[in-house]
Order: sequence, then structure tokens, then C-alpha cells
Amino acid sequence: LPAQLPCTAYAGKVGDLKITVVTNGKDRTHGVDSVGTVSAAITAFAAVQAYKADLIINAGTAGGFKAMGANIGDVYISTELKNHDRRIPIPDFVTFATGAIKAVPTPNLAIALGLKQGVVTTGNSLDCTEKDAEIMKANGAHVKDMEGAALAYVADLCKIPFFSIKSVTDIVDGDRTTSEEFLENLAAAAKSLQSTLPKAIEFIAGKTVEQL
Repeated sequence: LPAQLPCTAYAGKVGDLKITVVTNGKDRTHGVDSVGTVSAAITAFAAVQAYKADLIINAGTAGGFKAMGANIGDVYISTELKNHDRRIPIPDFVTFATGAIKAVPTPNLAIALGLKQGVVTTGNSLDCTEKDAEIMKANGAHVKDMEGAALAYVADLCKIPFFSIKSVTDIVDGDRTTSEEFLENLAAAAKSLQSTLPKAIEFIAGKTVEQL
């Protein structure tokens, strides 16, 4: 990977399945995790060029919606990814701003692991404004993250199948402060994700994308 990027990569195998795990790394100026759509897109594109992936999986945490039946620790697989904070109210730019991209269908994986499925809506803020909430509802969002739609865009450009696996850390339409609830539940959500990912990889190994 390019030395200019703070991202890191780890390689391994599950049977005959070659896996490369790539993280955005730490921001070199501020020393915090490099979150958000810009870092995600740059890292993903660099990784695709370096490793020639056949499938991209975005694994991480997200906010869930009680209106859609989400609970802390639930794990979702994306059906579609959209943006909720790119507001361009100009004809012909509205659909571009939403940037809706279908995830590769994974009905068999969802059934095998007992996972929920739904729309991932993406923005660059942890909190949620009234306008964000309005757009997310219009998007039919099941979970809210800070990178999914950007990664889906890169995957779409590069013609690589893509889906997200997201574990719920907080309830977006709940009555708790997002940052407090996120930090309180991050460990539990991460544990849920850590339990799910190995099972997902084992299920994928030896299958074609169409069998997912």
C-alpha cells in the first residue's frame, strides 16, 4: 500500500480462501482512528489496486433504528447503501447525492448466520441532525455508519462485489446521547461482530458470489 497512507494490511487464509484485512489506520496529524468516507474511499481504492480483490466486505459498527427493530449488538448485512449527508438540491444531482448502490445479494449467508438485513445509510458525523433523520427515514435506513456508501462506490467503480456487515452500538432514534451510548456499547458490539465474522468467512469459503 502507498506509504503516504496510514492504513495497515494483514493477510491470511481460511482453507483456499485468501483474505486481506485492511484498516484505515491512525490519522497522522491528530492521532485518532481515521474514520469517515474520505479515508475509507482512499484506503479501499488503494487496497483494490494492491490486492485485486474478488469480494469486498466492510465489517464494522453502526447505529441502529428502533423503528426498524434494531437492538444493541444486532448484526446486519447490507442490502443497499446510501448517503444521507450529501445534500445537493439541484436537478440531476439529487440521486447522485444519495448515491444508492445495491450490495451483492447474500440471502443464504443471512439465513445461515441468522443475521438481519437492511439499508446502510452513511454520513460523516456521529450525531444526527433533524435533516439527517428526515433523509435517513426517506432512505429506508436500518443502520447508520460513516463509511459504507463510500466503500460501495469504490467497489462499484472497480466492478467488485461488495457488502457490509455491521454490529449495532447505539440507537439513532433513541433517547440517549449518541457518543455516550456508542462508547458504552462499543465493546459488546465488537464482541458480537468478532463472533460473526469468522462464521461468515467460513460460509463464504469455497462458494461463488452467486451462492451467497
